[in-house]
Amino acid sequence: MIYQGTCHCGAIQFEVEAPDEVEVENCNCSICNMTGFLHLIVPQRSFRLISGEDNITTYTFNTGVAKHTFCKTCGIKPFYIPRSNPDGVDVNLRCLTTQPKSVKILNFDGQNWEANAHTVAHKSL
Repeated sequence: MIYQGTCHCGAIQFEVEAPDEVEVENCNCSICNMTGFLHLIVPQRSFRLISGEDNITTYTFNTGVAKHTFCKTCGIKPFYIPRSNPDGVDVNLRCLTTQPKSVKILNFDGQNWEANAHTVAHKSL
């Protein structure tokens, strides 16, 4: 399935290819806990930015590996490059305009990231 996604104001538009039944992570790390991001990690080949590249700003912290991308206008983070899968894209399920038929939400202990990152490393393959 091809899903359309956007930030709140619509300046950033993208599409992502994913199954109609997906598994996403609800992470408890500091940034995800505050933003409510639901992680749909896909290979880079399954993601396409349609518009808004000039409206994206990037934030990094800690190791600097994750590239957190936000809309300069509305501040929403619709996707980013995750530290766990730097070869993939992590899409916020809540930013998809259509939702998969079935969504299984798994809790992910991002507060103890080093001990748990291996459990999602396969998702960008």
